[in-house]
Amino acid sequence: MRTVLRAFSAALVIWAAVTPAASAQPLPGPCDDGTLPSDARWKICVPAQGWNGDLVIFAHGYVPNLPGVGLDFFDTLPDGTPVSTLVQGLGFAYATTSYRQNGLAILEGADDVRELVEQFTLLFEQPRRTYMTGVSEGGLVAALLAERSPELFTGAFAACGPIGNFRSQIDYFGHFRVLFDYFFPGLFLGTPIDVHPLDVLRWLDGSTQREIARRLAAEPAKALQLMKTSRAAFDPADINTIFQTTTSVLQYHILGFDDAVAKLEGQPFDNRLHWYFGSSNDLLLNFSVPRFAADARAVRALRNYNTSGALRIPLVTLHTTGDDDVPFAHELLYLAKVRPSGRGRFIPLPVFRYGHCNFTTEEVLFGLAVLIAQP
Repeated sequence: MRTVLRAFSAALVIWAAVTPAASAQPLPGPCDDGTLPSDARWKICVPAQGWNGDLVIFAHGYVPNLPGVGLDFFDTLPDGTPVSTLVQGLGFAYATTSYRQNGLAILEGADDVRELVEQFTLLFEQPRRTYMTGVSEGGLVAALLAERSPELFTGAFAACGPIGNFRSQIDYFGHFRVLFDYFFPGLFLGTPIDVHPLDVLRWLDGSTQREIARRLAAEPAKALQLMKTSRAAFDPADINTIFQTTTSVLQYHILGFDDAVAKLEGQPFDNRLHWYFGSSNDLLLNFSVPRFAADARAVRALRNYNTSGALRIPLVTLHTTGDDDVPFAHELLYLAKVRPSGRGRFIPLPVFRYGHCNFTTEEVLFGLAVLIAQP
C-alpha cells in the first residue's frame, strides 16, 4: 500500500505537466475533515492559491476489520508526508475517505466516494475535471464507479484491483488455504471456512509466519507444488517469493474471511467442482482435499461486486503480471466483458514483474499520463 502511495504521489508530477497550468504558483492550503452521512470520515484539501480546477479522489486498499484498527484515510507516505500536500503542491484539489467500515468495504466505499463528491461541491465548487483513482480494493471501487457513476468523473485509474470477477478472487484465497492445509497439514486449528480465533491471534503475533517459513524451507518440493496447484504467482529467480506469496495470500484469508462471511451473510467459498492439478499426484490430491459449498445468499451478494464492462468514460488499469494477491487474470476477465462500443475506453497496462501493486514511479506516471491524454 505505501509503495503504491509513494508512486501515486510522484505520478502527479506528470499529471500536472499535461494539465493546463494554474494562474499562480500552487500553495497548499489547510485540509478540512469531517464525517459523511454514512459516518465515513472525509478529508478535502484545496490549494490556498493556484488551484487548477481539477480534483483527484483516492480510494485506499483493504484494511483488516480488527479490534484496535480505526477508520483512517491511509494516505500518508512512509516518511510521514501527507499525499494531500503533494497533490496540492501540483495545483490539484484532493479528496479521500476512510470508508464507513474496514474489511470488505467495496460497495460501501463506492457509496462513500459518491457522498465525497457531493461534499466537495457543497464546500467549494464543481471541479472542472474529477479523476477517480484507487489501489487494490480501492481499484475495484474505482472501476465500479467508472461503470456505475460515470457522470461524476472524467476518467478512472484502477491499480492492481480485482476487477475481473470478485467471486473468483474470493475463491482464489479459499483454494490457496485448502491446498496449504493439504501440503502442510496441522498448522491451523480452524478450517478453510471456519477460521479459529487462535489462528488470528497467532497470525498477529507472527508465530504462524515463522512456522510457515520453517515448513517451506524444510519441504521445498511441497512448497513448489503449492505454488503450481494454486496458480499463485512467485518469482522463480527468487525462492524467497514463495514465502512472501504464501504469507500474503493466507493473511487475507485468516484476517478477512470471517468479515466477508458476516457482510455477505453467508460462506462464499466453493470448490465442489474445482479440479486441482500440478501436484505429484493430482488424483490423490483431489480425492483428499475437503470440499465446500458456498451459501446461496453469499453467492447472490457477490454479484453486486462484479463489474459489467459497460464503460462510458476512460478506465486505465495498471497490474503486475506476477501479482500474488490479486491475479493478473482479472485484467483478461475484464477485457472479455468490455462491450465493443467501449473497448477504446478500457486501457490495460501490464507490468511484467512479481508482487502485488509492485510498480515503479515511472510506470504509475505513464499510466496517469495515458488517462489524462484520453479525449
